[in-house]
Amino acid sequence: MSTEPAAASATPTIVLVHGAFADSSSWNGVVGKLRAQGYSVIAAANPLRGLDSDAAYIGSVLDGIEGPCVLVGHSYGGSVITVAAAGKASVTALVYIAAFIPAEGESALQLTDKFPGSTLAPTTRPAQYPLSDGSQGTELYIRQEEFPAQFAADVPVATAELLAATQRPVALAALQEPATAAAWRTISTFALLTTEDKNIPVQAQRFMAERATAHTVEVSASHAVSVSHPGEVSDLIALAANK
Repeated sequence: MSTEPAAASATPTIVLVHGAFADSSSWNGVVGKLRAQGYSVIAAANPLRGLDSDAAYIGSVLDGIEGPCVLVGHSYGGSVITVAAAGKASVTALVYIAAFIPAEGESALQLTDKFPGSTLAPTTRPAQYPLSDGSQGTELYIRQEEFPAQFAADVPVATAELLAATQRPVALAALQEPATAAAWRTISTFALLTTEDKNIPVQAQRFMAERATAHTVEVSASHAVSVSHPGEVSDLIALAANK
């Protein structure tokens, strides 16, 4: 909760939501640049367990913030913010960073497969994890030796290897679950598209951004654009915050 004076309350809090195979530290460079511009920033922990449940969690984060918010999602985090922002009057803008922008009824996997070009599937490995009812769920990792080339080709190798070691797996069910809402229909929308992306083909990103009538910029970057190009990412977020 902000401790800034009431006069500063009109400045939105920036809420950053990471996607699959990442954690909140993937936003570190972006956080530093936004804080230097005077923004309060929260890099929320996305559970990566199911779209509706992940969106409900991010919604609870929004409910704990006083004043307006700009909600930012990377990759699968775009699906999460699309659902989480529905009905949240505090959200003034949605910013999608190399992200899914689903319509109602669409899943992340469905959108990935809509256009050719993704090489993600062959680089992943499944693992089993226990569910609360005693059954087993399936989660996915990117194999560490393939992570740098697949996810972070424009990131220094040592940094990419660290990202690979600290990646958080995503439940397969989360990628298969259809969106139940599309908040971009009623909230100002911005999108940063990554032309060298091997996870979400840029053609798919363009399709989603155009459908959402998003203010769009393109960057020659890998999927890990928040790490490799934090300046361009933070510039778009600041633009959204000032609209």
